[in-house]
Amino acid sequence: MSKLLIPIDFSEFSENAVRYAAQVAADAGQEIDLVHVFSSHSNSYLNAQGDMPLTDPNVPEAEENMKKAVESFQKEFPSATFNPIFRNGNLYDEIKEVTNATPYDAVVMGTKGASGLEAVFIGSNTYDTILNTTTPVLAVPVDCTSYKHDTVGLLCNFKEAELTALQQALPLFKTNYRLVLIHVNTNDRPIKDIDAQFKEWINRIESEIGISDISYIIKPQTLFMRQKESVAQAITSVLLDEQVEILILTKSKKSVFRQLTESNVIKKMAFDIKIPTFFARVLK
Repeated sequence: MSKLLIPIDFSEFSENAVRYAAQVAADAGQEIDLVHVFSSHSNSYLNAQGDMPLTDPNVPEAEENMKKAVESFQKEFPSATFNPIFRNGNLYDEIKEVTNATPYDAVVMGTKGASGLEAVFIGSNTYDTILNTTTPVLAVPVDCTSYKHDTVGLLCNFKEAELTALQQALPLFKTNYRLVLIHVNTNDRPIKDIDAQFKEWINRIESEIGISDISYIIKPQTLFMRQKESVAQAITSVLLDEQVEILILTKSKKSVFRQLTESNVIKKMAFDIKIPTFFARVLK
């Protein structure tokens, strides 16, 4: 049985991620593991001595909250299976340990803001999870409540990791969607050369992944008030124009994702993506 792992702190952000993931699971057939990580234990609780060890009041409160949450989710999604997990420690470290022990199709994490990627980078735990986990991560903005995947976007630089990302997304999204390949022409390459590369790339996607409904966008970096728009702005405009509902990103060293993070683009400006984003894992 394939599974999805969802960190839950009983906030609206994490509960929204659970509801979104439950819709994915209803379509794709995964079980859902809900993990709550205790990170505020004091030394007095951890190092209690004697026959009557102290009990952290956060523990029974979280257990009761988890029980109520599972009952609520089960009522809302009767066909889904929810399994509670409790861990002690740092969120990122515990997610890493859990995913190393059990294979998951993805870790689903709620983001604390209207903008998907911008919000992701506010929390270091989420950033660390995306960048370093060996399991794909699906980041879900709090605004996104309904699972739609009629149109899926893939940032494309014609790297092998992009085909791997599509392969990793298969357990969640299958192949019954329109795939939009998005290439930002930062080097002003001749369009005919990129067109030829896209034709070859689409043939590979059709034969190796099984997706048949594919289109592509070659986006120049247009000028606005005599300044060339950023790569992030160019991508955002395509996502809006094409009404992309899910974005797939690779994390390899030559990917658009790494270019954006290493150039500090996301921290300098709003990368205003208000859609769920699937971050594929990097294969060694």
